[in-house]
Amino acid sequence: MTDTQSAPGGARRNLRMVLHVNGEDTEVLFAPYKTLLEVLREDLGLTGTKHGCELGECGACAVLVDGLPLLSCLVLAVECEGKAIETVEGLARGPTLHPLQAAFADLGGAQCGYCTPGVLMTAKALLDGDPDPCREKIREAISGNLCRCTGYQQIYESIEEAARRMRADAAQSGSCPCCEGTAP
Repeated sequence: MTDTQSAPGGARRNLRMVLHVNGEDTEVLFAPYKTLLEVLREDLGLTGTKHGCELGECGACAVLVDGLPLLSCLVLAVECEGKAIETVEGLARGPTLHPLQAAFADLGGAQCGYCTPGVLMTAKALLDGDPDPCREKIREAISGNLCRCTGYQQIYESIEEAARRMRADAAQSGSCPCCEGTAP
């Protein structure tokens, strides 16, 4: 529920809101003009999401909102009330890296690492919907994520490897990789 804090004279100052971030409800107080990127980094201390161009052109700030990749620099935080927000900090489960994180580390999918959080979140959305994407689908999915270091080859290979690992894990456990439930 949104609660508005008023400044003297009745002017709108800050909003108190509960945001559902990385599986947990978190109460946060912020100015209504702040983007989701600003609230995540400045108010919640989740600095994995990167400031890039702040114009929606580089993809460094991509997070998942209700499972869809969105550029957090273009979304007001107030628009995210009642929605599930997932950042790169929410990928790992305790000390266990998400298969995307592990594959990127193993295959050199990240070099300077600045674009990596946005790429990881965009790739996660792709693999959640399609556990076995072809190279062209991967290329299309991350086309909004700019990388200056890798030339993309290692990124594509890392996503393909993560998909293989996720399918193997799902086959071994008898669960569905895209819905994290039990396969029929």
